[in-house]
Amino acid sequence: MSMNFDHARHNMVEQQVRPWEVLDSKVLNILETLHREDFVPVRYRKLAFADLSVPLEHGQAMMKPVVEGRLLQALEIQPDETVLEIGTGSGWITACLAQLAKHVVSVEVFEDLSAGAARTLKEKEISNVDLECGDAMQGWQPEQAHDVLVVTGSVETIPEHFRGWVNPGGRMFIITGCAPAMEATLCTRLNVSEWREESLFETDLPRLVNAEPAPEFEF
Repeated sequence: MSMNFDHARHNMVEQQVRPWEVLDSKVLNILETLHREDFVPVRYRKLAFADLSVPLEHGQAMMKPVVEGRLLQALEIQPDETVLEIGTGSGWITACLAQLAKHVVSVEVFEDLSAGAARTLKEKEISNVDLECGDAMQGWQPEQAHDVLVVTGSVETIPEHFRGWVNPGGRMFIITGCAPAMEATLCTRLNVSEWREESLFETDLPRLVNAEPAPEFEF
């Protein structure tokens, strides 16, 4: 029996995402109309709408739909804003961000993931996205700061150089801490030197590549 993806997508929104306090109509509309199943690896396609993280290559994963919904809602992205995403993955969050923002730059350390995301985004005719390959933890730099920064892998603490990639008045979504209880945080840059940090919810997410803290040696 074939799966009714439209029905499953609708149930994901109504039974998972909306009950998790995601009420922004623009976000809900994107999650219901953009085909998440097309960004999921073929062997996991029937899990596209399940309340779980979908595995990707290289030990990466797509966030749970509820986390994605809260992320998109918390950032309150405006149509004239630019977004920097660290960790393209399958390109699904990239596609969602592109529906809300003027332009998205997304960087991915794994070339095959970036290439796969590029193909899917092209098939979806999503053109306001630039994909780059690089390691945001070790040397890669954006050409300019952005209004919104989205980090799709976890870190122990916020890397200081990430803060410099956010314009004053801009926002950063990032997940910090250690498993199993990490903290999703919305950071708002008030001015050049001041930030406001708001704890959103607890979750658990694989580490951003090369974000593992250095081991402590005892002598």
